[in-house]
Formats: sequence, C-alpha cells, structure tokens
Amino acid sequence: MDDRIEVLVALPLDDGFLRRQCPACNQQFKWFVHGEGDPDAEQVDQYFCPLCGTGASIDDWNTPAQTEYVLNAAGPTIDQYLQDSVAGAFKGIKGALEFKSNPSFSLDLPTPEPLNEPNDMVAIIPPCHPNEPIKVPGNRTSRIHCLICGQPFAA
Repeated sequence: MDDRIEVLVALPLDDGFLRRQCPACNQQFKWFVHGEGDPDAEQVDQYFCPLCGTGASIDDWNTPAQTEYVLNAAGPTIDQYLQDSVAGAFKGIKGALEFKSNPSFSLDLPTPEPLNEPNDMVAIIPPCHPNEPIKVPGNRTSRIHCLICGQPFAA
C-alpha cells in the first residue's frame, strides 16, 4: 500500500515569474517558470541566489508564505484521506466489533486564502543564460548573479 498523498497546489505567478526566497540571505527575487517540456529550461541540481550568489538545492527556495499556503492547501485532501482510511480499516470486519462512520468527523483544517503575486520587481536577462530571466528588486540591479551558474554580472 502506498501511504503517500499527493496534492497539486498552484502558486500565483507574476507574468510567468515565481517569487522565491534565498535560504542564505533571506532576500526575495523571482525566477521564470518554464512550461513542462520546455526545451529552453535548464536542467540543474541547484540554483544560485541572484542577490548574494549562494547556491542551494532546487527545493530550498520557497518563501515562508508559500510554505504555509502549500501545507494548508493540502488540509482538505488530508482530512478526506484520514476519513477514508479509518472507514477502510474497519471494512469487512464481522462479529462483536461494529464501525459506523461519522460523516461530520473532520480535522477542520482551514482552506487558506489565495496568495497574491504583485508585479513589484525588475526583469533582468543574464548574459550567460538568457533563457533563464529573473526579477529582482529595483534597487538591487548593480550586481546580479546568474540563477543557473552563479556568475556575477551588471544589469
């Protein structure tokens, strides 16, 4: 039996750019989200922060708001999974034990308010990887690092 629960959660984009937060410097920027199967998308094991140049695994860039949203958005699916699992555990048992499901049982996990993604940054195209544009705060354009290779450049 596979005990994994998969819940697809969409995060809002700003003209195709997703907000990210560096795990080292905690500053926020945005990277471009390529469509599935896009041949222009770079395949990497890590990204580099455009603002401080530090590298980290591809899964380490969520903002705290995104993490909270994703965890809370999974709540209703987890709630249903638990209800179904409890009912399934007692299915087919005969004898002295009787189980009656309670349709009003719920963990009452709240559905989160949708995130809003403002257009609040300046788009920059790195000279070394022009297919991987980024957005950075307008006051941070003098020294930028490429998201893919970490090479510094001036915007």
